[in-house]
Amino acid sequence: MRQKLDHHYSAATRLAQALGYIDESSDGLVPPTYSSTTYLRDEDNQYRSGRVYSRADNPTYVPVERVLTSLEGGAESLLFSSGMAAATAVFQALQPGAHVIAPTVMYWALRAWLLGWAKSWGLQLSFVDTGNLDALKAAIRPTETQLIWLETPANPMWTVSDIEKICELAKAHEIYVAVDSTVATPLLTRPLELGADFVMHSATKYLNGHSDVIAGALVTGEINPLWERIRLVRKQGGAVLSPQDANQLLRGMRTMHLRVRESSRSALWLAEELQKSESVTEVLYPGLPSFPGHDVAKKQMHGGFSGMLSIRLKGGASAAIKVAAETRLWKRATSLGGVESLIEHRASIEGEGTPVPDDLLRLSVGIEDPRELLIDLLQAIDSAH
Repeated sequence: MRQKLDHHYSAATRLAQALGYIDESSDGLVPPTYSSTTYLRDEDNQYRSGRVYSRADNPTYVPVERVLTSLEGGAESLLFSSGMAAATAVFQALQPGAHVIAPTVMYWALRAWLLGWAKSWGLQLSFVDTGNLDALKAAIRPTETQLIWLETPANPMWTVSDIEKICELAKAHEIYVAVDSTVATPLLTRPLELGADFVMHSATKYLNGHSDVIAGALVTGEINPLWERIRLVRKQGGAVLSPQDANQLLRGMRTMHLRVRESSRSALWLAEELQKSESVTEVLYPGLPSFPGHDVAKKQMHGGFSGMLSIRLKGGASAAIKVAAETRLWKRATSLGGVESLIEHRASIEGEGTPVPDDLLRLSVGIEDPRELLIDLLQAIDSAH
């Protein structure tokens, strides 16, 4: 495969052309899907092609991983069967008894996995407000802490953590830093450039962007010992996506710059307009000057503040659930980052123990007309109140 476009070209150009991919066997502009699960061994019993079995060696993954590595400015990327598979691979690669620091507010499924499976495996966990540098510093155990896991902006309160300052602190203690950058995407934030060791994406969300592929990805800044273990976790555990999904993921990624730009622009406008509603008690969006993490977001997010925001409503949980029921354009569904706008009452999803207020609705802004989205949401709010 011939790939010509390097980092001197814009992210938009690299995405649209998939780094200038041309298929060597056909001169096709679209990569083929390699469905074979196994590969021919040489006559002298060697594998000079470098491929043995498709669980870790499928060539369909290569163009996708190369594009993502280029966007993040990393050394290597790995695709996984889901965002959860990618995230949990990092924790599974840690040494037994390792101490991990993670955000109090984070993707709920991963938090639940940490408190369940990971804790039973012997990982020691500290959940802190990673937006508070002093709290994070106090949580570090100099001889035990192996990883700081960040999520910024953090789902669904959109808490912003200062990646650069946290990485400086971590490096002083020789602690790895991994960043869940699903919401920011590499178009708005590049954690590796700010000092992080690893970046995780739930590629199901903005990378694919069409609600029809489940995938995850990890990118490393350098090939270090933990990365080697992560690579082994994927190979031995088999948490890989199908070649068909990998190809479809790349197809979605080619338009990511357009989708992220549009949804970010619409989300900012909607956040500003929703602040005017008397029934909305708070709008949570990093792009608003009133948002607590706005200054940090401005420093490390460039080109927008993502398409995700949340609103808190008068009337508590019952009012919030009723608003979601009254919308026509906003679809009541779990996920984010797709072309269609979604609305969800997160406290109901997360259940007992959630730190999310029960009056909160999470909004994933798609690429529809933002004026129509606002009208639909305001009529639902009026109906509920």
